[in-house]
Amino acid sequence: MAIEAARLSPSLTAAFLGPPLRRALPLQLPRLRLRRRLSLAAAAGGDDGPRAVALPSSELRKRRGASSSSSSAAAGSGGDERLRSLRGLFARPDIAIDAYIVPSQDAHQSEFIAECFMRRAYLTGFTGSAGTAVVTKDKAALWTDGRYFLQAEKELSHDWTLMRSGNHGVPTTSEWLKEVLPSGCRVGIDPFLFSFDAAEELKDAIFEKNHELVLIRELNLVDEIWGEARPEPPKQKTRVHGIKYAGIDVPSKLSSVRSQLADDGCDAVVISLLDEVAWLLNMRGSDVPNSPVFYSYLIVEDKTATLFVDNNKVSEDVLEHLEKAGVKLKPYEAILSDVERLAQSGKKLWLDSSSINAAIVNVFRASCDRHVNKRGKAGRQSGKESPSGEPGSGSSGVQNGNLQALYKVSPVTLAKAVKNEAEIEGMKSSHIRDAAALAEFWCWLEGEVRESVLHTEVQVSEKLLEFRQKQDGFIDTSFDTISGYGANGAIIHYRPTPESCSSVGSDNLFLLDSGAQYIDGTTDITRTVHFGEPSPRQKECFTKVLQGHIALDQAVFPERTPGFVLDVLARSSLWKIGLDYRHGTGHGVGAALNVHEGPQSISYRYGNLTALQKGMIVSNEPGYYEDNSFGIRIENLLLVKEVNLPNSFGGVSYLGFEKLTFVPIQSKLIDLSLLSPSEINWINEYHEEVWEKVSPLLSGDSLDWLRKNTRPL
Repeated sequence: MAIEAARLSPSLTAAFLGPPLRRALPLQLPRLRLRRRLSLAAAAGGDDGPRAVALPSSELRKRRGASSSSSSAAAGSGGDERLRSLRGLFARPDIAIDAYIVPSQDAHQSEFIAECFMRRAYLTGFTGSAGTAVVTKDKAALWTDGRYFLQAEKELSHDWTLMRSGNHGVPTTSEWLKEVLPSGCRVGIDPFLFSFDAAEELKDAIFEKNHELVLIRELNLVDEIWGEARPEPPKQKTRVHGIKYAGIDVPSKLSSVRSQLADDGCDAVVISLLDEVAWLLNMRGSDVPNSPVFYSYLIVEDKTATLFVDNNKVSEDVLEHLEKAGVKLKPYEAILSDVERLAQSGKKLWLDSSSINAAIVNVFRASCDRHVNKRGKAGRQSGKESPSGEPGSGSSGVQNGNLQALYKVSPVTLAKAVKNEAEIEGMKSSHIRDAAALAEFWCWLEGEVRESVLHTEVQVSEKLLEFRQKQDGFIDTSFDTISGYGANGAIIHYRPTPESCSSVGSDNLFLLDSGAQYIDGTTDITRTVHFGEPSPRQKECFTKVLQGHIALDQAVFPERTPGFVLDVLARSSLWKIGLDYRHGTGHGVGAALNVHEGPQSISYRYGNLTALQKGMIVSNEPGYYEDNSFGIRIENLLLVKEVNLPNSFGGVSYLGFEKLTFVPIQSKLIDLSLLSPSEINWINEYHEEVWEKVSPLLSGDSLDWLRKNTRPL
């Protein structure tokens, strides 16, 4: 699944705010009563295992159909009513703002979020997963990246201005606010929806025009206008992710985190990213579509660990699992009070400011300051003051909110990205089963088109789901299937709807980007096919994309190489004929977790310096998209492995890739005259491996289809 490179930062919002700015003074929170409206009530009944929590894309589409339709309808006719209602709140005495920013994220900076947190989609009518809306008293603009330009053009009403982020001359959100607002205005945000870094960067940027950033944590303004129509919060039970698939038990993982805390002189760490909590505790959930995670926070201290989650989501077996690991439970809403407790106890916290929300960080810093002032007052009354003049510098070591926190990438991030042996085995096994499902699917679809039986893009997606559901360990799709025929394939993250989708035929290219969540692994694969006769232009473009795919697959590189160094390999063949694509080339993938995970990526954006390491998994997905005509993408998942070479210059190790995805690449789309002998050999060897691994799982027509499509060129 194509992903904008900037998305791999836990805070997508920061990507739209321009380059990082030097951190200035901490944000000041308004004196509002602390309240969050996220009571996650639990559904009755027990946990019936993995299939009981499955939420296939077809069902999600039905659930969200009414919501999406109403959003689009509102955007087309009455969308300005939502803007009027939102602007009507600006003048309230307890709000008093001139602009409001609505990002895509929830309080955990998640890419995929529960329906009740899809605030930006509700407000704008734009349903893409990435974007930031900014509303002033007389203007409304939406920023999104190149994957969604065409989709946003279709879904936004005339009340909104589309800002094509990354295009020349397009301002960032902060630049735009400085342009359209007179000096001295107040810009409001919900601090739970912005990472601390993103909020600080925004504050610094708009301060250049003497604007003030106002953190409104008492209420979310979009929730206010959404009212009773807002969907209910998720209520599903969590489950244990067995050691067979996890590979490492929870006590061992917690011990590793505590060792890092000790090494960095910290007393506790707050984990807020949902996939990090799930990975660390060997748990899974289904609160978020396509991602096996659950809404929660985790605080790990030197002797204890506390999970903040709705207790009703915790079944007896999960409770037993947590108790064995020494993990206590507290309500989800108690996270801020516990952060205050740690501050008042003089504890030094490890905070990943790129992902943890601004509300949590500022509560901690404000509590630290209050504690210092209180100790200072007590010290002065008793005549005790530190030699430096700093009050209360006793054994607790509290100095202030700045110095009492370590701002550093979460200790879980890299550990989760480097897969252990059990996770790698699960990923390999799940990909073979997934390949069998795809072979059966492509055999079926090819036959239907050959017999002139038309199926819509939605029907095709639902049929693919049926084939996947037959595979052992299937739980869910890993993202909404991108099923794009013809011009729809040029919309990089196109999502078909029953009301507006096309039928799949034999006159144009068909792009299918899909994935699945299995009990033991996560898949993500894209294939582009033509059921008729492709044009010379289509064959040329497809072959150039394939050459880039092969070049990246064959890469050998020294250890400590960041992913952006390899990006040119995937684009070079396209560049030679003046073509390119507007998305990253590769993203990290979780093991039975999020289909998009960091910190690694392969992208033209050079800001991510994370080195690729043995055991990481990345996608290889170059593409080309001709607007209003067709789209091409070829995607496999790759495992980073160590390679044995005759030399080792400088004593460093060298790395390469091992393929995880085994589905044929359509040969009729390849212009053999453009390929070198080594590239032809790569295709033949790949197809031979596909046959060897997948054919034992097939029979009948699907086996014949695989045999036909893996023959040597």
